[in-house]
Amino acid sequence: MMEQIFNPYLPLTEYVPDGEPHEFDGRVYIYGSHDKAQGKVYCEEDYVTWSAPVDNLRDWKYEGVIYRKEQDPSNADGKMQLWAPDVTKGPDGRYYLYYCYSFYPEIGVAVSDSPAGPFEFYGHVKYPKSLHDGKTLDDHMPFDPAVLTDDDGRVYLYWGFAPACEKEMILPDFSDEEIAQMPPEKQEMMKTIKRIKFVVDSQVAELESDMLTLKEAPRKLIPSGKTSEGTGFEGHAFFEASSIRKIKGKYYFVYSSHKSHELCYAVSDKPDRDFVYGGTIISNGNIGLDGNDKPTYTLSNNHGGIVKAGDDYYIFYHRCTDGNEFSRQGCAEKIVIEDDGTIKQVEMTSCGLNGGALRASGMYPAGIACHITSATTMSSIDFNDPIMQKQTRMVERQNTTYITDIEDGTTVGYKYFDFDNVKEVLLEVRGEFGGVIELSGDFDLKEKYASSRINIDADNWQLVSIPVEISAKNKALYISFTGNGSLELKSIGFR
Repeated sequence: MMEQIFNPYLPLTEYVPDGEPHEFDGRVYIYGSHDKAQGKVYCEEDYVTWSAPVDNLRDWKYEGVIYRKEQDPSNADGKMQLWAPDVTKGPDGRYYLYYCYSFYPEIGVAVSDSPAGPFEFYGHVKYPKSLHDGKTLDDHMPFDPAVLTDDDGRVYLYWGFAPACEKEMILPDFSDEEIAQMPPEKQEMMKTIKRIKFVVDSQVAELESDMLTLKEAPRKLIPSGKTSEGTGFEGHAFFEASSIRKIKGKYYFVYSSHKSHELCYAVSDKPDRDFVYGGTIISNGNIGLDGNDKPTYTLSNNHGGIVKAGDDYYIFYHRCTDGNEFSRQGCAEKIVIEDDGTIKQVEMTSCGLNGGALRASGMYPAGIACHITSATTMSSIDFNDPIMQKQTRMVERQNTTYITDIEDGTTVGYKYFDFDNVKEVLLEVRGEFGGVIELSGDFDLKEKYASSRINIDADNWQLVSIPVEISAKNKALYISFTGNGSLELKSIGFR
């Protein structure tokens, strides 16, 4: 029987957001930043990569650390974090890793003879001698680099950070004298902030064959929320998270809009101009899906890219855990690129790369839920709000993952399962809770499978069995809680 895979597609104790999937030599490699459980800031860990055979995306292999934060001379003390990267195979056959540190105004480049690394520091993206005397690219907000080696060997670099609308950001403006009076640990951060110059739009430039030097001055690719009026990008304009692919002869630019939770796309016949807005591919709260305007999962920022595996295409994205944006996990869904080049928005699922529904047999970690809502689920992103930090959520503690703060009004959902004469649904829980658990095939409880009254008072994990009679293919499972108290859910299962 073939091994299954679910979302997140890496172990539940691994946190690789901002995932850029690339197929090299018959394997799909995932390049992303690296969070950790109970993270305090974005991307605290060094870059790692995982890979899987292009014909079996259920079988991911850990390739190890590929680049350490202190390898770049600009970060020799390792104090800054490695943010979202991208990788391309250059015209010379070597592999080039493009990255940035926090809000530090540079794009670094590392190189390797293997897509699995390790990578060695190579240099910083810079202007040609004829422009700004060849200085390092430190303006136009070098952030979230994406890179494309085209079929003709020409190489294009994409980047940008353009806060506007919901993501408007006003930087503090301190004088040098004021900064000098701050504690030493804050002075460097404030000096870095003073160097930041947000761009108005996303940026693109062609690179020389050395993979470091711009051939030209950066140019606008697509508009931000400040310049989108009359362009077709209104409401879904560029914010961050550049990603670029060439598919069926057209160029697909994937990005995070100023809504932050969604990945959108734009299409062009050219790699560096004339992009037209296409739509939303995925939201990590299913906002916009079939007209939905209420999040079905805690919203967070988003970043990812497209990969072709066999005859199919997939979008990689991430979700948040632990009530913050510092412990994010990679997920993936199959997409369809229509004959006219359009991509319809897809939903978050638990089965992801599995190629179909999961077998309703045995035990599954509760953390593969693709739907978590409660009475406190917020419809906007504000992790400074204590309520958002305490929503029902997946957490990791002492290498154990589970869903916590399950209370009255909580619903946890999984998509999809193949049920073959299932007689029991099992829930591994702990906590203090008295009330009713309802099982259904839809969030509105119109397709009820069963309900059961429970009374739990346990510090240790307990197995609760709920009798059911389910025989159906490709069906969802929603678990709704009504009552008093609070529960934690470690796993679900079927017999």
